[in-house]
This record gives sequence, C-alpha cells and structure tokens, in this order.
Amino acid sequence: MKKAGYVILVLIFIAILAKACIIADTPTPITQEKSQNTATEQIIYPQNQKNITIADVDYLQSQAEIGIYGGSLVASTIGEGPKTFNPFNTKDNISAMMSEVMYDGLLTTHPVTGQPIPKLAKSFSVNGNDYIIHLRHGIKWSDGKPITADDVVFTWQNIIFDGFGNTSTRDSIIIDGKLPTVKKIDDYTVEFKTPQPFAPFIRMLSTSIAPKHIFEPAVKKGKEYFETFLSTNIDPKILVTSGAFKLKEYVPAQRVVFERNPNYYMINKNNQKLPYLDKLVYLIVGDINNEVLKFEGGELDTIGLQGANVARFKELEKHSNFKVYNLGPDTGTMFVSFNLNNRKDKNGKYYVDLKKQRWFQDKNFRQAVDYAIDRKNMVLNIANGLAAPLYTAESLNSIYLNKNLKPYDRNIEKSKDLLKKSGYWWDKKGHLMDKFGNHVEFNLFTNAGNTEREAIGVMVKQDLEDLGMKINFKPIEFNSLVNKLVNTSDWDIVIMGLTGSPLEPNGGKNVWMSNGTLHMFNQRPAGYTKDDRYPWEKELDYLYTQGALATTFEARKKFYDEYQKIVYEEKPFVYIYSPLRITAIRTKFKNVFPTSLGGVTYNIEEIYEAKEPSKGE
Repeated sequence: MKKAGYVILVLIFIAILAKACIIADTPTPITQEKSQNTATEQIIYPQNQKNITIADVDYLQSQAEIGIYGGSLVASTIGEGPKTFNPFNTKDNISAMMSEVMYDGLLTTHPVTGQPIPKLAKSFSVNGNDYIIHLRHGIKWSDGKPITADDVVFTWQNIIFDGFGNTSTRDSIIIDGKLPTVKKIDDYTVEFKTPQPFAPFIRMLSTSIAPKHIFEPAVKKGKEYFETFLSTNIDPKILVTSGAFKLKEYVPAQRVVFERNPNYYMINKNNQKLPYLDKLVYLIVGDINNEVLKFEGGELDTIGLQGANVARFKELEKHSNFKVYNLGPDTGTMFVSFNLNNRKDKNGKYYVDLKKQRWFQDKNFRQAVDYAIDRKNMVLNIANGLAAPLYTAESLNSIYLNKNLKPYDRNIEKSKDLLKKSGYWWDKKGHLMDKFGNHVEFNLFTNAGNTEREAIGVMVKQDLEDLGMKINFKPIEFNSLVNKLVNTSDWDIVIMGLTGSPLEPNGGKNVWMSNGTLHMFNQRPAGYTKDDRYPWEKELDYLYTQGALATTFEARKKFYDEYQKIVYEEKPFVYIYSPLRITAIRTKFKNVFPTSLGGVTYNIEEIYEAKEPSKGE
C-alpha cells in the first residue's frame, strides 16, 4: 500500500435527496438535473508541468495551451479584508489566501493526484527521515535578487522553528518535543531531517519561503516587532515576493490589487514568462448577498455559490457568459462548538460562568444538543439539497474518513432523555431548568455577513428552543469572533468552520492537540503548563502524535479512525453538514481546469482572458 502522502484521491459517491452526485478528481460542469444521463463537457487536464533549463535558469514550464497576455481576473472576499501581508502572521483565511498569491513554497500539491510536486524546488528526495531539496538555479525574487538555500534555511530556522508569528506550522511538526533540523548543503541544496520518520512533513514543505534580505532585519528586532511587520498599511513597493503576482494596491474595505511578477519562474511552451494576466483583483464585499449582486452585475469574474443560489445560476448560465462547476464535497468542516474552558483569567475570574461550565462540560448535555439539531432540514432549506449531513471530524471526501461512524436522524425524545439523566427538568412553561434551578440560557455566536452560517444559527436556535433552552443568537464581525475564540475565551457556543485537507489529517493538529493554537473548545492561555486535560483530550493528544509517526496508510488510518470516534462520542464539536463546492467563472477565461483538490483558479499562472466576440461577429 502506498504511503498516505501519495495515495490518490478516489472517486467519492454521496447521495443527496435520492439523487446521485458523482464527485471525481476532474469534475465536469454540473447538469441541471443530476439524474439525467446526458453527456456533459469533458475537462481534459493538461500534461504535468516540466522542468526546462534555459541560460542556466531552471524554469517550470506549463503544458497548457498558449494564451494571450493582458487582462485581469476579479474575485472577491467576504468580510473586512486581509489583516496582514506577512505570510507567517496569518490567522485568518483571507490573509492566508493573499499570502499564497505572493509567496510560493518548496513544494505544492498536484491538483488531480494529490501528490507532493516541486514548486520553488526543482526536485526532491525522501529517505526515511531525511529530505533533500534541490532548488531551481537562477530564479529570482520580485526585486531581482536570487532565491537560494539561504532563504530556505532562514525561513525554517529563524522564523518557523524560532517561533515567530503564527506558530501553527512549528507546532504541527514537533515530534517528542523535538523539531526537525534544516541545513544548507550548497547554494541550491537544502537538507531537512526529522527526529524520526514523520509522514506529514513532506506536505509541510509547501509552506511559504521568505526573502532573507527582507525578513531578517524584522526578525532581529524581535517577536513583538515581527507581529506588525508587513501589516496592511505597508507601501506595496516594500513587498518582495516569489509568487506569480505581487501587491500593487490595497484600499481597506474595498479591494486588493495584485500585478504580475515579471521575475516569476514559470514559462509557457513558447518559453515566454507567465502569468498571462496583468492583474488579479479581490473586491472586498460585506456579505454573500452583495457578492452575488456584484457577480450578476458583471463586477466579479468568479464566485463560490451557496446551495440556495445554484438552481437560479444554472438557469442563468444558459444565456450568460459564465459556467458553473461542481467541485465535490467541501474539504472543510462546519460545526457548533461548546466552550469547555474551566480556567480563570489573570484576575481570578472564570472565563466561563460556573453554571454554564456545568452544562457544557456535561457529555449528556452536548449529546442532547447534537440529537436536537435537524441536519436534514438544514440541508434541504439552507443548502437547497446540495449538501450532506456531517457527523465526523474528517470531511466526506477525506481518504481517512471513518465510515464506521453511522449517521442518525434528529431525535428530540432522545435529547430529553439525555438531559433527564443529568438532572434537567422542565417548568410549567416548558423552560429547561438544571438541577440547581437555573434556566438554561446562553449565547450563540457566528460571523456576521456569512448568510449561510447566519441561517444555520437561526435554525440551531429554533431546534434548541424545542428543548426549552433560551438561545441569544449573536452574529458578530469575524475578527472579533476569532479574538473571542482564541484569545479571551469569552463565548458560550459558536457556529464556525475550519478548512481541511482530504489527504492529510495532521493539518488539524493545532485544533485537536490540547496545546494547539486552535484548540478552541478548551483553549489554554499562552505559557499555560498545568495538566488539566479531560481524559479524552489526553487520548486525542496520543492518537494525533502516533498517527503522524506511523509510516503506512493502514497504520495511520487506525489512529485517525480512533480520534474521529472520540470526537463523535464526546461532541466538543457538533458537525452540521458538508456542502458541495459549486463555483461559477466567466467563459472568457481559458486554461481553466477545475478539480476537487485544487478548485478553479489554483493554476492562476496559466489562466488567460480571451477576447470575447463583439455582437454581429
């Protein structure tokens, strides 16, 4: 059996409202009626990119068709925009997305097979716990300086290993308290060594590489300075990047504009430098409804569609200049989480009110909430049937999904029985009371502007009120919500989502390890050392550690199956549903090869804007 990092993503079948939806690695445009047997357009992914050496420069050559230079692609983000342009400080998805545009890693993931493939690296080899990376000769940063082994060693040793910025990457590769080592062999060769064979490490080499000559002065000034380095008020000219685009302009709450990097190391089959597009623009829209209006008005070139909008867009597609693609189940997860924190802040005040601690820390209470939530109703009325109920910590398309964990329907009577076991009762008005006579009332948070999560919040509130609970639903700005979750612990329950990989569970280490920076349901303050883990948290720590150390897919899956079983039973997260990722993009853009792993614009370097025919042509 192949190692986990090299397992090819298999075809996945899920049933939605008695209609079969086939999700393949290379999707086709979805048909309006999924039950029809009519042929659909076949997307043919081009041959794999090649290494080409020209005048002592090791380029990466695209095998896609030759495109036209010029034009721009306009996408969008929900919320208030990026919080930083420093790829090592990102703590939100939007900032991370902007960083990925500008900074490449040594490796990346093949969009069809899921295998690690070279990016800044020309080639690589793995021998047990030894990783040799051969960099491309002659490639340059956007300011013209060479990209060398010094940049790689500095990035990993002085930023990641030394704990600058967001430490999630470092935390995810600690093995028995030890970090890997990194060493320069020569100007274009780097050696990494892990303390012992560590299956997830190969995928960690997709982490952005920093230009040493730009980042070293900031590192020397210390971690406090580094936290504000390359903030969003920076002069774009200061940013030095390795990706296909570099920052041109940022207008807060309006747009982020990138321009092509003339020093990018990818070329087309005519040996001309890529990317084709002059600009990549992200409009910052307040909410999903505004995003839809902007796409329909022609201001956006691509959009991710929620289930409620898909049928209308499929009808519009017949007479419009865009195409809709089904990319399969979302690779992330969406859930309700409970605040299980029982610690005090520095002033001696509990983060969570004592009576709420008793509720949320009670397994019967959490399971009662789980059985009260009507997932099928949400799939039907919020996702318009284009989703499937979710019960597991791994997404439906994960190769590590524990298929032995069975789904179940809403069961309000079972919820009541579970509550009775813990001494809950109902007064004459139907209010749920705990055994001390307290009416069960708490706040439910989610991020404002995400209409899907807001709709889920309304339905969760209604479902739990059927149990006699009083729910105060409070959508708030996303960054304020993140601050509550990971910094102040000032929250009760929350509807959130996390991105994920269907190929590598270790990316969730910072969520499930008890000292993880996103262990939101029982967040520990920085520097906290007391061992007050719940017994099942200790088990999760063990399983995640062992899952990363196992070297075969079969051995790793046993550990990851068990962690999913614990989460399934203990319910720190109550999972909601897994939507289909459905995306529309203008037909004027060519070299678009959507995949379930990559999405639609993962190959932005190869995408070009074709001239649309004028009327009468």
